[in-house]
Amino acid sequence: MSTYLVFGSTGNVGRRVVERLTWSGAAVRATSRRPESARLPEGVEVVVPDLTAPGVLDGVEAVFLMWPFHSDEQAAPYLDAIKRGARRVVFMTGGGVRPGLPPEQQPNPVARWHATVEHLIRESGMEWTVLSPSTFMVNTLWWADQIRAGDVVRGAYGSVAMTPIHEDDIAAAAVSALTGPGHAGRRYTLTGPEVLTQAEQVRVIGEAVGRPLRWQELSREEERARLLADPSFPDSFVDELLDGYAKMAATVPPSVTTTVEEITGTSPATLASWAVEHAAAFERFLP
Repeated sequence: MSTYLVFGSTGNVGRRVVERLTWSGAAVRATSRRPESARLPEGVEVVVPDLTAPGVLDGVEAVFLMWPFHSDEQAAPYLDAIKRGARRVVFMTGGGVRPGLPPEQQPNPVARWHATVEHLIRESGMEWTVLSPSTFMVNTLWWADQIRAGDVVRGAYGSVAMTPIHEDDIAAAAVSALTGPGHAGRRYTLTGPEVLTQAEQVRVIGEAVGRPLRWQELSREEERARLLADPSFPDSFVDELLDGYAKMAATVPPSVTTTVEEITGTSPATLASWAVEHAAAFERFLP
């Protein structure tokens, strides 16, 4: 039986890739920096993400790759190791990589190192598929504390439009690309089924959980101060996030694609349905 190696197996997408592969009866080897606490389905072999360790790539047919580093310094040797053990790689890119631009012309550091990895995969000689998903619906949990505390979400750039996608729809597309024919050499842009501004996302979540929620617009300076005061938000990412929102606000809104349904045969989930699944995360604090 062929084995599928899944990176990022305890993350929002990787865990669902592991689950879907397991449901299909495939043999799964999953990477985790803390294998003892991974809590993956029974029968999944959990290993640390070290491709030099004995046996990690033994019998591997295909790899689902989420880049495990915060730079592209190890990209070439890492991909060389994958190539020696696997025939196919499905790479989930990120950082807003712009197709067709070389790495050095990408809009931000995260996009630059994802684009570097993507370029090396294309040149590797392996069968490859690249998945480029839009904003994850799980990112709305950033607002959960505010929603639990009241009926107002405060933030900047509420008019920024996105096409939020359910993490399980990304996983379904990944498993199709890992296990099925016809995906080699393809780069897929994955989106949810609707274009929603940040303010509209808050309203949709409120309707789904049965509460009238609204967005309160802050200036960039006010939002910057709020984020810097949040101990759970990395200071180094504040200006990068706000710069990204400013660029998004100044460009044409994104378009919905039909790619998820074309690959998986199932329509992508709405934000409303995702919010119902995660309603407990938005429940009010009890007095």
